[in-house]
Amino acid sequence: MTATDRIDAALQPHVARLKDRRTSDLVGADPGRARELALRVGPVYANFARQGYDRDALEALFAVLREADASGRIRAQFDGEKINLTEDRAVLHTALRGDLSEAPVAKAAHAQALQARARMRELVAALEAEAVTDVVSVGIGGSDLGPRLAVDALADPAARGLRVHFLSNVDGHAAQRVLAGLDPARTAGILISKTFGTQETLLNGRVLGDWLGEGAARRLYAVSANVERPAEAFGIPAERILPMWDWVGGRYSLWSAVGFPIALAIGMDAFEAFLAGAAEMDAHVLGSPLERNLAAWHAATALWNRNALGHATHAVLPYDERLRLLSNYLQQLVMESLGKSVRRDGSPVAGDTVPVWWGGVGTDTQHSFFQALHQGTSIVPADFIGVVRADAPYADNHRALHANLLAQTEAFANGQGSDDPHRAYAGGRPTTTILLDALTPRALGALLALYEHSVYLQSVAWGINAFDQFGVELGKQVASRLLPALAGEAEADDPVTRVLLEELRRS
Repeated sequence: MTATDRIDAALQPHVARLKDRRTSDLVGADPGRARELALRVGPVYANFARQGYDRDALEALFAVLREADASGRIRAQFDGEKINLTEDRAVLHTALRGDLSEAPVAKAAHAQALQARARMRELVAALEAEAVTDVVSVGIGGSDLGPRLAVDALADPAARGLRVHFLSNVDGHAAQRVLAGLDPARTAGILISKTFGTQETLLNGRVLGDWLGEGAARRLYAVSANVERPAEAFGIPAERILPMWDWVGGRYSLWSAVGFPIALAIGMDAFEAFLAGAAEMDAHVLGSPLERNLAAWHAATALWNRNALGHATHAVLPYDERLRLLSNYLQQLVMESLGKSVRRDGSPVAGDTVPVWWGGVGTDTQHSFFQALHQGTSIVPADFIGVVRADAPYADNHRALHANLLAQTEAFANGQGSDDPHRAYAGGRPTTTILLDALTPRALGALLALYEHSVYLQSVAWGINAFDQFGVELGKQVASRLLPALAGEAEADDPVTRVLLEELRRS
């Protein structure tokens, strides 16, 4: 029996038992549910009372995780066992932010992380002391999404420190827009690429270098696991190249020197607090039994909605404008990790794994796609994320934001009847509400670490590898083969591509 077969066998009796129970019925039948189906870890509080399971079904979900040895697999990750089997690698991003394992390989990784962090602090101080006002960070995927999210969420718009800009897309219009209005004489650049062979980063790095002009190499920095390539390709000296390692995956790398742009935007002390918040969540996940483990609750809820109920998408809905990029970041973290159709041993996955993750920021999204969420034929589970304390000086706005967050989760759960079918709301839309005490570096670090651990636990339950991403490579390989055809130096093999090339060449 495959992992997904075992999940189905464990959960389907509960689905049959609960199929006619509304969320409001579950809450009414269990007076303690609203308070007790909730957990707090440091600055993060999560309430699962509006999910469609009861306590018996939740226990069945924890049993699924126990059968998959979830606690043992968490320990294996922290200890640096090579859980990324397809690439024969350890997965030690947790060692970048804390020292929670006595295993020698984990200790060594943490020591390397501390050394790199000390170098990063020196470079941050040096850049802050120069006549630099702006920094352009060039990377893509994991080298861009995490730092971009953290800077957008945490940088103080009123501060007069370094302004950090991000350039990822190979489309030349992106470079044109980022560089417009900047002064080359007062701008530095960071090139971030694990292999330093990523086409988009190399092309945009050359654009940035040309724009900086004479002596550009003196204002360029790099982050790479291939420290020789930045020096060869751009003349960046070794003292301005920060390291990465093969035990840190791209989408987990913002905790490493890939977070250099974050440190420049918010300061090194705040970056350390960001790491500390993640380490606080790490300690909770490593040390808590599944039944009181926030990442296990989140993962179990995902298994319920995907496997038991068959919901094919999941929405991320932060009610804080500063978290507007969270859904973009989580799309990569979740879908690149869990978008697999074979198990760790290479056999096919028998059922479904990752849903499509998407979302947007409230209250804007209430006026775009919420109509479909309330009255559409597909049920979309959602994480609603709120921030308790406001930092903006507009108290009425913050109260209205909270009122809308509470109203939407209540309406999703309870619906509303009407004699007019056009004005009827079915309800029964499952949501989890996550509240941060404030949007601080510590809280954001803890929140992102929560999602990382939830993703890993889902992969353990499904028996898949969350840490490779071979699906990313095929399109890049084909694109490399097609570049000569676009230059008129070759022909494409595919007949449809040949027709499309003819149209592109008309210009």
